[in-house]
Amino acid sequence: PPCATDSCSLREALPGSSPPVSMDPSSAAAAHTTIVVKVGTSSILRGDTGMLALSTLASLVETLSTLRASGHAIVLVSSGAVGVGCQRMGVKKRPTSLAELQAYAAIGQPHLMRYYDELFSALGQPIAQVLLSADALDSRAGYENAQATFTELLRIGVIPVVNENDSVAVSELRFGDNDALSALVAVLIKADYLFLCTDVDALYTSNPNAKLEPGQEPAKPIREVEDVAGALQAVEAAKSNSGTQWGTGGIATKLRAGQLASSAGITTVIMGAAQPQHLLDVLGGARDVGTTVLPAPRAVSSHKRWIMALPVRGELTVDQGAARALRGGSSLFAAGLLAASSVSGPFGERDAVRIVEASGVEMARALVNYSAEQAASLCGCQSADIAQRIGYPG
Repeated sequence: PPCATDSCSLREALPGSSPPVSMDPSSAAAAHTTIVVKVGTSSILRGDTGMLALSTLASLVETLSTLRASGHAIVLVSSGAVGVGCQRMGVKKRPTSLAELQAYAAIGQPHLMRYYDELFSALGQPIAQVLLSADALDSRAGYENAQATFTELLRIGVIPVVNENDSVAVSELRFGDNDALSALVAVLIKADYLFLCTDVDALYTSNPNAKLEPGQEPAKPIREVEDVAGALQAVEAAKSNSGTQWGTGGIATKLRAGQLASSAGITTVIMGAAQPQHLLDVLGGARDVGTTVLPAPRAVSSHKRWIMALPVRGELTVDQGAARALRGGSSLFAAGLLAASSVSGPFGERDAVRIVEASGVEMARALVNYSAEQAASLCGCQSADIAQRIGYPG
């Protein structure tokens, strides 16, 4: 049997496919859309003091309430529980140990929700707290249960405020980061748009805050991204993946989130959190706000999208032939794995893994039929030899 099945490609433009399609949010079809908005810790807490940026929060709440009143379905993914917990306890530096992070998240989450509830209530907009954990989405049943909860909340006009259930995380504090979580939520609810609101207003050609060298061109905003994988490689090569001491993400994490959302046919916009009213401009057709990651021309089919929302337990690196076969819709066989070193992570049978090319670029997600130890022993193995390697036919 294949090493991995039920794979879903993350490639934006496959060989011979049509170019990415730009959505027009001013069209009649976009009049009532489903929107996920993610705001990061570094945007709602002031980096110098660790105090809440109340003006940003108030403006965000007003903008989201306006969109909801206009008929849009809104989900807010908000970081900040650890930061608010530190603020409440007078801690000036973000803790690093898991126990400390969980404790401060437990302290901060109810206060963060109280701030949101007071601001939204002033505008008559009901909200709900949704705390997700990785194990809640590790099966199709869990995925569909979470999907049903969001569907009902949106049906009755509520804005869900989502965060990871940080205080009970066991292996690490996050799904990866809340950029990834927001992309998974967008896939889960079949969103039209994912807005990643951050402390930079767009993706740039170079670091806009760096001192210019003689003869160097000033940084320019990039308004549209078609090749997310290429943009991600460029950002990681430039080592631009840094956040503030209070945040956990950077531009690279936002591009990875955009890649995931794009593969599900979702338009992603990276924009500044300081001016959340620009969400209205983007939905009105503005093309000079933030950076738009275009949806893939061929989105992952609906029955496979749940795989994209599963917590990733490991990674498999494949050769060029296996990569071509996966893009064509085939399963991954052990012969396509490069070497034992190409298997990473403590995954088990039927866990979700990333499939990456030799360059390190993620190209797909899949469910594996073997544990990490078995997969490592099967690298380069032909199907007929599997029983000899692991003691049973597979």
